[in-house]
Amino acid sequence: MLGYGHRLEFGITIPPVLPEGAAAFARRAEELGYDVVTFRDAPGRSLDAWTLASWVAGRTDRVRVGAHVPCATPAVLARAAASLDLLSGGRLELGLGAGEEAAALGEAIDIIRGLLDAGERGPLRFEGEHYRVRGARRGPAPERYVPVHVEAHDPPMLRLAGRKADGWVATLGRIKAGGIRAANGLLDETAREAGRDPREIRRLLNISGRFSGERGGFLDGPPGAWVEDLLPLVIEEGVGTLVLATDGAEGMERFAREVVPALREAAGRELAGAPSGPAVRPAWVRARRQPGIDYGRIPASLGENAVEPGDPAYARVRSTYLRGGAPGLVLRAGSPEQVAEALAFARSHPEVPLGIRSGGHGISGRSTNRGGIVIDLSKMDGIEVLDEASRRVRLGPGARWMDVAAALAPYGWGLSSGDYGGVGVGGLATAGGIGWLARKRGLTIDRLRAVEMVLADGSVVRAGGEENPDLFWAVRGAGANFGIVTSFEFEAYEVGEVGWGQFLVDASDTAGLLRRWGAAVEVAPRDLTSFIILGAQRPGRPAVAQVFAVVDSDRPEVVAGQLEPVARAAPVYDQSAVITPYASVMANAQGSYHEARGEPVARSGLIRHITPRFAAAAEMLLRSGAAYFFQIRSVGGAVSDVAPEATAYAGRSANFHVAAFGASPERLDAAWDAMRTHFEGTYLSFETDRRPERLREAFPPGVLERLRELKGRYDPENVFRDNFNIPPAERRQG
Repeated sequence: MLGYGHRLEFGITIPPVLPEGAAAFARRAEELGYDVVTFRDAPGRSLDAWTLASWVAGRTDRVRVGAHVPCATPAVLARAAASLDLLSGGRLELGLGAGEEAAALGEAIDIIRGLLDAGERGPLRFEGEHYRVRGARRGPAPERYVPVHVEAHDPPMLRLAGRKADGWVATLGRIKAGGIRAANGLLDETAREAGRDPREIRRLLNISGRFSGERGGFLDGPPGAWVEDLLPLVIEEGVGTLVLATDGAEGMERFAREVVPALREAAGRELAGAPSGPAVRPAWVRARRQPGIDYGRIPASLGENAVEPGDPAYARVRSTYLRGGAPGLVLRAGSPEQVAEALAFARSHPEVPLGIRSGGHGISGRSTNRGGIVIDLSKMDGIEVLDEASRRVRLGPGARWMDVAAALAPYGWGLSSGDYGGVGVGGLATAGGIGWLARKRGLTIDRLRAVEMVLADGSVVRAGGEENPDLFWAVRGAGANFGIVTSFEFEAYEVGEVGWGQFLVDASDTAGLLRRWGAAVEVAPRDLTSFIILGAQRPGRPAVAQVFAVVDSDRPEVVAGQLEPVARAAPVYDQSAVITPYASVMANAQGSYHEARGEPVARSGLIRHITPRFAAAAEMLLRSGAAYFFQIRSVGGAVSDVAPEATAYAGRSANFHVAAFGASPERLDAAWDAMRTHFEGTYLSFETDRRPERLREAFPPGVLERLRELKGRYDPENVFRDNFNIPPAERRQG
């Protein structure tokens, strides 16, 4: 732990050169291993630092970008900072303070932090002596916490840095080496008075010097002399970042090759055995921690990717597609080992809710919670072709299906995977997967060949047809109850261009439309899979329905012939039919992250036929206003070819899946319960009713009994319970 507990880092100040020269300079710094490149504003003498930093951020991949800029309009600067941090993948460091007055800068920092805190609902209002903000909208949420560094050399600015900054920046020359200790003392004292830990503040020092054959003074001499001069600043004065100012590439190269490694090694020797770890969380983050979670024991490997309610990135991870959430901690794991560590941390909090998230789309909404822990798998988004001959592919749980479709398209392959490209692989591939090619190709789980997963006890196992076949059986339909799948192996199939039809039709005769559409789908060749969507009828407006269909063929006459009977189910207001790559059908995700609020209310059922009685009941449901969204998806075909006992998914006999969304659980339940006599099961991915009856509808008695026995074997403590929970069977005595 160097000085204040920060990893020793090195930066370079980019000279005021033309944009392409600055980009080349920064790319070379990145290659040499520098941690940060910085830009300073010098009005009238160089390019604007903020613009130049943005330009360079777009031409580098890893190195962080530090922009030291004036703060005349903090609200505008906050929005620009959030945007640049997002565009750069979380690489921005914001530097303030040169030539500014401490009181005004303190207010500016409060405004910037307030606007970057997109996790707070509502606009920002701020009344200060120097700045006033009345109703400024927050956001966009940055990729991560944007550190604010304050350049300070006099006591007022040092006190400001101690109260509010994430980093203190000083320039050697303006401050003497011996004066750093006194400045640190004032910083530390002020930080403690403000209720902060002094370790929250990184100490950054701008340096410059001359490489020569013989020592001529401080930072004037051979690389070894530089190491001798800089080592006390790191060990004794707590400097965590050294930023070199040089006008030429030669100085940058020599510092990186001959000073940095030697200085790291020397510092390591001096501090041998001292612990190291992530920086201390800022006080304003710690202030929002929720009771019941031991934040101090977050595994070190997950610390940098842990998101707490006080973090600006919290807005990006708190909610899912339909459900608003307020978890106490989101652990973003990037490997099976990190998943196991996150799970061990969660197991040590048995009273705290636990959610598992891949893409965060799940209709059931269980991948977020309130006050609990969420293990987020979105970083595990790899897509890898294992064997072209057998079309074997490995997918990470955090990959999105639109990205999977795009990655497989060049090979002429595909996988049926729901109807929305933003869905994550993990949730869908452990539940079922009713997609656009279901009648021809089956469910998503029907192409699954093996999984790697972390069990409740933290062990990592492989399950497939030969290894742990009972676990593999359970994963395909009830996977959320048995562990966290960290990779899926699928056997893709050949699929090229497909027919894609979209129709807006008259739904004034709702029951008749549903009967005719259902009958057309049931007799259609398996090439065709169709979905229909209706909403509550609005007074004074015609009732309409959307009909979608995919035909697994690139022959125009086949596509037209199979779409025509579906389109004839009702008069058509508008239509579109194209032959297009399957990947383009799946490329329909919108937005960068989920911002849902409230609790979804959804009901689900499986049915063999669209009978006149069911169609009439569905029309009554829509006319009642209890459901604002009503969808029927066609299944059957290849889905029904799989033996019912082959997977835990038990709805093989159904030709249709029905789902409804409403605003009131009481109203929707009253209408839906009256329709239950028509259903022969349910698909839990579209269900939010957690009454025990739903579990019995999803799994027949024999299947549920087997699942309970396996649950008792693989998760006897019921760690994975914050879902449609299958309780473990009681262990027999004797």
